[in-house]
Amino acid sequence: MKATTDGSTGAPAPRAPSASDDAAETTAYTPTVVAGDTMAAARHATTRATEHLLAAQDSAGWWKGTLETNVTMDAEDLLLRQFLGIQDRGTTEAAARHIRAEQRADNTWATFHEGPGDLSATIEAYVALRLAGDAPDAPHMAGAAAWIRGHGGIAAARVFTRIWLALFGWWRWEDLPELPPELIYFPQWFPLNIYDFGCWARQTIVPLTIVSAKRPVRPAPFALDELHTDPRHPRPRQPLAPAASWDGLFQRLDKALHLYHKVALRKLRGAAMRSAARWIVERQENDGCWGGIQPPAVYSIIALHLLGYDLDHPVLSAGLRSLDRFAVWQEDGSRMIEACQSPVWDTCLATIALADAGVPADHPQLVKAVDWMLAEEIDRPGDWAVRRPQLQPGGWAFEFENDNYPDIDDTAEVVLALRRVRHPDPARVDAAVQRAVRWNLGMQSKNGAWAAFDADNTSPFPNRLPFCDFGEVIDPPSADVTAHVIEMLADVDRTHDPRTRRGIQWLLAEQEPSGAWFGRWGTNYLYGTGSVLPALAAAGIPGSHPAVRRAVGWLERVQNDDGGWGEDQRSYQDEKWAGRGASTASQTGWALMALLAAGERGSEAVRRGVRWLADTQRADGTWDEPYFTGTGFPWDFSINYHLYRQVFPLTALGRYVNGGPAGASLGA
Repeated sequence: MKATTDGSTGAPAPRAPSASDDAAETTAYTPTVVAGDTMAAARHATTRATEHLLAAQDSAGWWKGTLETNVTMDAEDLLLRQFLGIQDRGTTEAAARHIRAEQRADNTWATFHEGPGDLSATIEAYVALRLAGDAPDAPHMAGAAAWIRGHGGIAAARVFTRIWLALFGWWRWEDLPELPPELIYFPQWFPLNIYDFGCWARQTIVPLTIVSAKRPVRPAPFALDELHTDPRHPRPRQPLAPAASWDGLFQRLDKALHLYHKVALRKLRGAAMRSAARWIVERQENDGCWGGIQPPAVYSIIALHLLGYDLDHPVLSAGLRSLDRFAVWQEDGSRMIEACQSPVWDTCLATIALADAGVPADHPQLVKAVDWMLAEEIDRPGDWAVRRPQLQPGGWAFEFENDNYPDIDDTAEVVLALRRVRHPDPARVDAAVQRAVRWNLGMQSKNGAWAAFDADNTSPFPNRLPFCDFGEVIDPPSADVTAHVIEMLADVDRTHDPRTRRGIQWLLAEQEPSGAWFGRWGTNYLYGTGSVLPALAAAGIPGSHPAVRRAVGWLERVQNDDGGWGEDQRSYQDEKWAGRGASTASQTGWALMALLAAGERGSEAVRRGVRWLADTQRADGTWDEPYFTGTGFPWDFSINYHLYRQVFPLTALGRYVNGGPAGASLGA
């Protein structure tokens, strides 16, 4: 069982909640339907959820739920410690306990709940358990190794997995794609310059160019022959794609880069690595992390260490301390690593949920949340200014510390949250809102839409590099982010601004033939549609609009028989899964928010959805949700935000009970 910061455990049966082993006595599932009265049940559920969410606020004013991903985070943490020589038995065993608990009955590890076994995750988990002392002939290890061999072995794993293995000589550096540190010198107009990559990829690739150039190998504590399909020939040759194809072109470019590695000028290469190191150090946050996310921090530490920074150096010691803050120690003594932390996102969503549920606009806890959010505003330029050098800063990031990468999505939602609260210093709130609106408008891409972190980050080349097989590496505009910006602009009376109208037109053009919208940062079409319909309604698009009617029809068609909604991560690979999956509290909340915005408050679909939320609520006001409904990279990196199961059902219930979102313009 996974202990969480929101009091739930995340381990119910697929379509119905169940009590957790450690909380069954006090939070067992009990229906809340009151004498067949849906409105009474909704009010009761809203009250309980509101009480729980208020009680979960930190004394500083923020909310944060656990951000659960997959065991590669835990495995790579152990591999890093092994590489640096700082492993300790207690941490290793605690991580191993968590990794073992995540192994499935088929001996594999998946990247989301009830997903298929994942080769790279299974390899990394297996190696981590070997580091922890698990014997290769133990049944759970032998079964995993057999599955790995049956699916192509190490040779078929993603590039990042093979990089970790190369650090210990379990894979040859020569057989990995090449990215030279000289990339740091490419001008902004040149293809494949570092600013052509999305910020998360950019922060990872720059340190990895140093690692790739250095090609370090630490002594391996054991062999991994059992993970090759043929240990005598562990690296089967793969034929090149046709030279006239994009894949063929980039494969041949990679071969040329391997040749360049052998002849690179030592002075130029050394200067490039020093420039890359300066770039990395300049982007270290005040808490020691990089970008508020774990992967860039890990690779930055390795890169700087290879360049001579010892572990006591202030940069590295701060970086290592920051990694400890990603650890969630669970009640059974196990240790899980978060890939990221989401306090700003969770706090603005919680504030919106509570306000829409009827918590008074001047409630002390909402005021405290606003104070905390205002203190988190970013007032200096970051990497986004490379493409928007004249734009003044004014936004929010996702994490506790991430001043280099505020994001458009958080900024839009923070504004919506600020304007729902009656703060004692309205002028201060209004000034922050004005800065945020100006910044978001300035980050609009050429096509009229908005991405998450950068403007016009749409180069077709980075995703084609053989090196970049770890998920989305560019940051194109998306329907969900654009919708949140449109909703914010409507809230600040910018509905008729030409930039708003362009965004609306882009959204309408992006609607899928089914009537849904694709969800880039949440799973998937339910998230996209649940974001777009409230935005269109806020912008004055009537419920009778054909696009709205098509979306309503789609939501009604994909509603589950139990009254809820759910969508599996597999919809990113196979559209037959679109809107299909076990009902979840967060996705039911999204669907209800969309239907309510479309004017369907009295519909049978809404009534059934509300009753599902009321029936599946636990006695403590929470919902169980083991399913992953958040998205880092579509399909490649899935997220279970443990607070989603609280804030989105409460938002939907509050809007159902109160007839719509809380009144706007309170903070103006």
